[in-house]
Amino acid sequence: MSRAEKNRLQRLVARLPETRILVVGDLMLDQFIRGGVSRISPEAPVPVVQVRSECFAPGGAGNVAHNLAALRARVEVVGLVGADEAGRKLVGDLSAQGIETRHVVRAPDRVTSQKCRVIAEHQQVVRFDRETPRPLPEAAQARILRSLAAAMPRAQAVLLSDYGKGVVTPRVLKAAIAGARRRGVPVTVDPKIEHFGLYRGVDCITPNTAEAWAGMGRRPSPPALDALGWDILKRLRSRSVLITRGPDGMSLFERGGRLTHIPTRAREVYDVTGAGDTVISVLTLALACRAGLRDAAALANYAAGIVVGKLGTAVAGAEELREALR
Repeated sequence: MSRAEKNRLQRLVARLPETRILVVGDLMLDQFIRGGVSRISPEAPVPVVQVRSECFAPGGAGNVAHNLAALRARVEVVGLVGADEAGRKLVGDLSAQGIETRHVVRAPDRVTSQKCRVIAEHQQVVRFDRETPRPLPEAAQARILRSLAAAMPRAQAVLLSDYGKGVVTPRVLKAAIAGARRRGVPVTVDPKIEHFGLYRGVDCITPNTAEAWAGMGRRPSPPALDALGWDILKRLRSRSVLITRGPDGMSLFERGGRLTHIPTRAREVYDVTGAGDTVISVLTLALACRAGLRDAAALANYAAGIVVGKLGTAVAGAEELREALR
């Protein structure tokens, strides 16, 4: 990237604070139990992890909101938690970061979605999840729709974080996309495979390579990736498609026939947990600042390169982005 392009991205970073973003999606609480392994259990052929530390962090749409708050955006969240300790902790953590949580619905008949990862040194040993697998009841969905309508007028962009945990239903998707269109603000989506056909009309969808193939019901065929991107763009009638490709960077497909391949900016990769959340967060925030798609994608790529060099659910701050662009 040229010095002129980096300078332009530096100026974009300076415009990010105070931008208002509405995050709609599946809130989760991430738990990390870390330790070391020196022996195998006599009870079963599994490692015994001697626990050294334990911590919690917002996950799913919560991590998206956390990423935005780290860049000093003004963030409002529409989502759902259970009436349980995990839900109280998650909402409290988000509020402590300055994220507006008044439109988070508490559902007494559901548990807060939670992922617990056990990590020995730098290796994840096991993950166990807590969640309610039932579809969202009509009453809870109606409350989310009311929250969405109340929060929409303040948004400069709408970000849909779909983890398939029940919040992003077809009705919620339709209302969010239509609301953003009426206000003339960008709407982006980090997709779930099962809902792929429902994201029609968004400004940008950000699947990884596996999600892109599966969402279109096709078997992976790397030489045909470009054709896949154009087919997604056509099917969803979106403004753009950004396929994240791990160590191969990203590919941005734009309406009008422009394709841009963006090489990865990661120097070292320790943990890819939450990297997709960082990409969609920075991309959306940049679009809300009226940046062009290529600049928004390039800045998101730099941010992703920062977070994969950290352990656990991580974020990229404004100063880190500025340093990466020097």
